[in-house]
Amino acid sequence: MTYLVADDLPQEPAGHRFRALVESPGIARLPGAYNGLSALQAKAAGFQGLYLSGAAMSAQMGLPDLGIMTIDDVCFFTRQVSRASGLPILVDGDTGFGEALNVMQMVRAFEDAGAGAVQIEDQLLPKKCGHLNDKKLAPAADMAAKVAAARKARRHLYIVARTDALEREGLEGAIARAKLYVEAGADAIFPEALNDAEAFARFAAEVKVPLLANMTEFGKTPFMTAQQFEQLGYKMVIWPVSALRMAAKAHEELYATLRSEGWVKPLVDRMQTRAELYATIGYHEYEELDGTIARSLIPNGNPD
Repeated sequence: MTYLVADDLPQEPAGHRFRALVESPGIARLPGAYNGLSALQAKAAGFQGLYLSGAAMSAQMGLPDLGIMTIDDVCFFTRQVSRASGLPILVDGDTGFGEALNVMQMVRAFEDAGAGAVQIEDQLLPKKCGHLNDKKLAPAADMAAKVAAARKARRHLYIVARTDALEREGLEGAIARAKLYVEAGADAIFPEALNDAEAFARFAAEVKVPLLANMTEFGKTPFMTAQQFEQLGYKMVIWPVSALRMAAKAHEELYATLRSEGWVKPLVDRMQTRAELYATIGYHEYEELDGTIARSLIPNGNPD
């Protein structure tokens, strides 16, 4: 199947498909996919939705996650992931790229790029990862205005409002903000950087819309399984940068080995083979779409 063939493409808008995923029984598991290849691999593993992380996109560009990217940058990655996988994607919209009118422009651009949902957070620029210190919060009313603007602009996009208020305003303040964002039109709430199961449970008891949990590594949230988050009352869980971290560590080892030993043979057994890569990206299926291309024969391997 390829995204060039119309019959292979989803016919329902991505936002409707994302909403159906959230409203289906159980918890929606949304692993981070940061490009087309990782999206295909996540789909092959059986996932039905994906998360496109601002931190992963920034890192892939060689940039820190400080709100440096543009809407066009994010749409570039969104189109890749959406076209490759055909899955509904929750896209990180950071602080909305400006104020209300900018948020409206972002919503329409993300919809056109294939996003199923957008996440907007209540920080001020330069924003930070939600698990870092000294995040600067926007006034709650300003964030609510952005949520309302997103709701007004969307045709089908599912709107997730994230609050980073725990550090500065405590759990009570974060819950109060969440309720205000729901009143403004948020479909779901993402309480960021909660640090124990009791806080997750309290949020679920107080905020009566679908909630998203962030199971990032090396952060403030203790390791929990998707099932545990579901038992605490959550409808979505993301692993935003896990795939990028695994790949980046492998890159580091590859380059170190190549520099020190002058070849990559010691690592070949840990590589995806040519045949496996071609199967993942549907190489032969694409060849078959053009009758002038002969089916490629895959070499058996390097001779010793």
